[in-house]
Amino acid sequence: MSIIDRVEVQEFTFDARNLARDGASMSVSFKRGASTRMAKYAVSIFTRDGVRGDYVTLWVASRGALGQTLALAPRLIGKDARERIAIYEDLKRDIRQFDHMGHGPIDIALWDWAGRRLNASVTELLGGYRQRLPAYASTYHGDRSAPGEGGLSSKEAFADFAEQCHALGYRAFKIHGWNDGNAREEAANVLHVARQVGDRMTLMLDPACELRTFADALYVGRACDEGHYFWYEDPFRDGGVSAFAHQRLREKIRTPLLQTEHVRGVEPKADFVLAGGTDFLRVDPEYDLGITGSLKIAHLAESLGLDCEIHASGPAHRHLMAAMRNTNYYEVALVGPDCPNAMPPVYRCGYSDALEAVGQDGCFPVPTGPGLGVDYDWDWIAAHRTALHVFDAQGLRTTTA
Repeated sequence: MSIIDRVEVQEFTFDARNLARDGASMSVSFKRGASTRMAKYAVSIFTRDGVRGDYVTLWVASRGALGQTLALAPRLIGKDARERIAIYEDLKRDIRQFDHMGHGPIDIALWDWAGRRLNASVTELLGGYRQRLPAYASTYHGDRSAPGEGGLSSKEAFADFAEQCHALGYRAFKIHGWNDGNAREEAANVLHVARQVGDRMTLMLDPACELRTFADALYVGRACDEGHYFWYEDPFRDGGVSAFAHQRLREKIRTPLLQTEHVRGVEPKADFVLAGGTDFLRVDPEYDLGITGSLKIAHLAESLGLDCEIHASGPAHRHLMAAMRNTNYYEVALVGPDCPNAMPPVYRCGYSDALEAVGQDGCFPVPTGPGLGVDYDWDWIAAHRTALHVFDAQGLRTTTA
């Protein structure tokens, strides 16, 4: 039996250049010369038979998510690592009073463990068949930098960046507009980018819930109609969770809606789509209770004849997409003309989600090695570690840098 006898969670930080936190929100955007401290954490699961599984968080690494991971980690001790479904059900129940954001990294580490134990990639375990994934460049939010500084400060800058992405090989492009939520500015941006690259690139819009009212969402949605946008995502300040509001919006615009990034897990997503609140379902293996939870959502969408789009990027995201028929694009997030996508430099194997890593075919490869197919740089993680939490039969031991 492959009994889990130790779980480690390592917190670490690093600095991302030319990025600054927006004072109006929690997001980051371009600022020339700035440096922003980013915090992530790694989950490692060890079993008595000498096998380990790992995952380094990319998008879910808030303090709230970390707290949930630390709350769930001791529940793994003594469990059989092969029994992912049983573990999924236990952890889902344990964290029912929270938002489940700390569950995903644990489940992904268990899939990495399974692949390494069986010397098979997660794609192989899932029965996946895709080897290269068509991608879209997903921008940072617009900024207020001066013209010529290299940011996304105007509709012209967004269109120029779309041209840059097209030259790299991308054939799809998603706009995150400004945090101000100015509907007229957003609509003008939508139409300007469509006029410049819409005949060559598939376009999407994600206001990230910044538009202030339903009327604003409708106004910008009609601009998406005019620009023939592929989807319109999380437009306004309901937080992306009102099925009724989005059902009403669907009645009034033609552009398909992509919702449920902020609705966690298969059951509430089923409620949302059955209430008519979306055209596409959103899924993320970090957000939606791991690869195990994400597969349930992908199959839910497939059973209803809907596409299911994977949020954000990472090795787990690629393996999941490799096994999904009903999905269209891999999201390379977040990118801008002259700033990194804030992914931690933790890979020794050449894995990259950088803007420039796209192939001329507009695609990214699926890793082929055992488990997630990536080799983490544990020396770098240890050198940048701020805390180590070790869970075993004796309890919890925490050390800080």
